[in-house]
Amino acid sequence: MTRLAAMRRLSALARAPLTSSMASNASRCGAVHAVRGFSGISQGYRAPTQRILKPTTNTLLPRVAQSMGNRFYSVVTVECPPMGESITEGTFVSILVQPGDAVAVDDVVAQIETDKVTLDVRSPYNGSLTAFLIKEGDTVTEGLPLFTIDEGAAGNAVAAAPAAAEAPKSEAAAPKAAAPKAPEASKAPSATAAPSSASRSETRVPMSRLRRRVADRLKQSQNTYALLTTYNEVDMTNLIALRTEYKDAFLEKHGVKLGFMSAFVMGAASALQEFPAVNGVIDGDDIIYRDYYDISIAVGTPKGLVVPVLRNVNKMNFADIEKNIGALGKKARDGQLSIDDMSGGSFTISNGGVYGSLLSSPIINPPQSAILGMHATQQRPMAINGEVKIRPMMYVALTYDHRLIDGREAVLFLKRIKDVVEDPKRLVLNL
Repeated sequence: MTRLAAMRRLSALARAPLTSSMASNASRCGAVHAVRGFSGISQGYRAPTQRILKPTTNTLLPRVAQSMGNRFYSVVTVECPPMGESITEGTFVSILVQPGDAVAVDDVVAQIETDKVTLDVRSPYNGSLTAFLIKEGDTVTEGLPLFTIDEGAAGNAVAAAPAAAEAPKSEAAAPKAAAPKAPEASKAPSATAAPSSASRSETRVPMSRLRRRVADRLKQSQNTYALLTTYNEVDMTNLIALRTEYKDAFLEKHGVKLGFMSAFVMGAASALQEFPAVNGVIDGDDIIYRDYYDISIAVGTPKGLVVPVLRNVNKMNFADIEKNIGALGKKARDGQLSIDDMSGGSFTISNGGVYGSLLSSPIINPPQSAILGMHATQQRPMAINGEVKIRPMMYVALTYDHRLIDGREAVLFLKRIKDVVEDPKRLVLNL
C-alpha cells in the first residue's frame, strides 16, 4: 500500500466508528497527524487535561496512536484542579512520581498545599509520566498546567520488576563476602586530642502555607475580638464510672471506643441551644444568630493545627459523635482532610489535655465567638459534703468575645457543660 493510500485509509478510519478489525488495520498503516480523543473516564473527579499529539519525524514508520474502545492514546497535560471555595492559589510541595514512571488512574502524582488542606493531584489516565511543567515550591492556580502523561505507554515500574527479582540473589551472595577486618589499635582516637567545638549553626526554612494561615488567623483573633476567659473545674468521677461500666458493650455494639470527648460535645450542644449568643457572631454592625450547631474539633498534626467540623451535633448521640471524631481524626493525621471537612463551624473544642496541659486560655477560631478548652484529668483533694475526698478533676476554660457575650452568659454556659459532664443522666432527662 502506498503512503498516499495509507493516509487516505486512516483519514476514513478517523471519521468512521472504530471496530476491533479496523483498529488492527490502522495499526499497520502510515502516519497519524490528527485523531479524535475521548477520555472514556467518568467516575469521580479528575484534574482537567489537554491532549497533545506526539510529533513524528519518520513518515514511513511512525508510532501509530493505539486505541481501546473509543479512546486514542496521546500525550495529555494535567492541570491544577480547583482548590476549594475562597482559595485562589497553593504551593506545589511534593512530587511523588518521577518522569518516566508508570502511573494508573487515581494514582497520586503530586500534592498542593493550600491555606487549609493539602490536596492530592491524581492521574486521570493509565500511562507514563513524561515531564513536570513546574517545580516544587512554585505557586499554582486553578487551571495551570502541572505535568504531562503519555497515555497508554509503559513506565519504569514495569521494567523495574525483573531488577527487583534479581535483588534477593545479590543479597543471598552477600554473606559470602569476606568479613571486615577489625579496626587497628593505632587508629583509636588519642586521649590527648582536643574536643571539637559544638556546632552553633542556624537553619532558615520558609513557613508552610498552613502555618502562615494559622498564624494570621490567631493574630486576627487577638486584634479583632475582645477576648476574655472564664474557668471552672469538672469532677470526672461519674463520667469515668459510666465509661468503665459500658465501654466493652459500647465497643461491641458500635465498633468504636467510648471516650470523654463525646460527653463534652453533647454538653456543648446543649449549652449552645440554651445560650444562642455563644453560637452567634458579629458581622459589621449586625449579629448573626445561627440556628445550626456545628462544632469544630481542634486536632494537632505534624503539619499544624486543623479544625475539622462535626455537623448537626444536636442530632447526634454518643456513638455518632465518637465515630465521626475517629474518622475525622484519622483523615487529619493522614493529611486527607478536604475543604468541606473544615469549612463552617460555629463553636470549637480544643483538648490540650491529651498533651498533658493542666490549664490554658484558648484563642477563638474566627469567625466564631467562643472556644472551649479541655485539660488533663488529675487526682486532687476536694471538699465533698464536709469531707476531704480524692477526685479526678479537670479544669475547663471558655474564651469568648466579650463584645457579643456577656460575662453572665459565659459563666452559665460553662456551668451547663460542667453539669452535663458531671451527671450525664441530665441529657437523657433533658435537664
